[in-house]
Amino acid sequence: MMNQYLDFEQPIAELETKIGELREYSTDNVDFSSEIKRLEKKADRLKKEVYSNLSRWQRTQLARHAKRPYTLDYIERIFTDWSEVHGDRNYRDDPALVCGFARIDGKPCCVIGHQKGRNTKEKVHRNFGMPNPEGYRKALRVMQLADQFGLPIFTFVDTPGAFPGIGAEERGQAEAIARNLREMAMLRVPVIVTITGEGGSGGALAIAVGNRVLMMEYSVYAVISPEGCAAILWGDGSKGDQAAEALKLTAQDVDSLGSVIDEVIPEPLGGGHQDYDLAAQSLKEYLLKHLNELEEYSPEGLIEQRYQRFRAIAEFEEPKV
Repeated sequence: MMNQYLDFEQPIAELETKIGELREYSTDNVDFSSEIKRLEKKADRLKKEVYSNLSRWQRTQLARHAKRPYTLDYIERIFTDWSEVHGDRNYRDDPALVCGFARIDGKPCCVIGHQKGRNTKEKVHRNFGMPNPEGYRKALRVMQLADQFGLPIFTFVDTPGAFPGIGAEERGQAEAIARNLREMAMLRVPVIVTITGEGGSGGALAIAVGNRVLMMEYSVYAVISPEGCAAILWGDGSKGDQAAEALKLTAQDVDSLGSVIDEVIPEPLGGGHQDYDLAAQSLKEYLLKHLNELEEYSPEGLIEQRYQRFRAIAEFEEPKV
């Protein structure tokens, strides 16, 4: 996989390009191994320095990285016996949300997640990971099947938001999201949510009402995109970097709130796109850990636990009289 470097990664790109050139020019007669090792150590130090001092906007850029692993990449590496379900039995299928059944360590389960595209054709087909109402209705249909057969549900969130087009609104976008929130709250099976990239507004929350909510290290979760926030606050969407600082949308920021998410999952240095297998291995360990904990609950206990975790997010103060 060819690397795609962000602006702040250019010093790393230059070093890795130099390393690649030296490897290419190395022959039996000309040995650059010592120089390559020296540059590799320098690159490792530089990576640690760069990625340990990222701004919120830079983390947002990593969450949106074109090479970041998507739902189907994780399904390929974490689950077996994947069988996808299509259509909402009302209007059509929505490729922006993939839904189906699989096994994790031999246990049958349900898997739902946003799916973006990497090239132009895929992006158009997947609608840039922005579901229409039929996508959320498909997800609900699959979740209800999982509930009926007692299967745990894993959802993977990675969307800028629900699609805001006229057709989506005409077909009941807001109602579809609201219905999912209500119905997910009453599911009698474990629901484990992972924010893998962008967690954007109601488009994310529509599949994020879970007993456990996890975030990948370089993911973001917010009520609005930085650009959308900047357009509202300052009338200038180009001030997304300023808005990102105000939104405090990174996994570390959200985790510091105490009750919005349950855990941050470590990623390979520089993001999951650096090593798909390592990122998936880390995610699988956390998914199994939380699944084992939730399997101790009764169906009624799962509903109550889910209710209490979302009730705990807000704080209320009685006005002084």
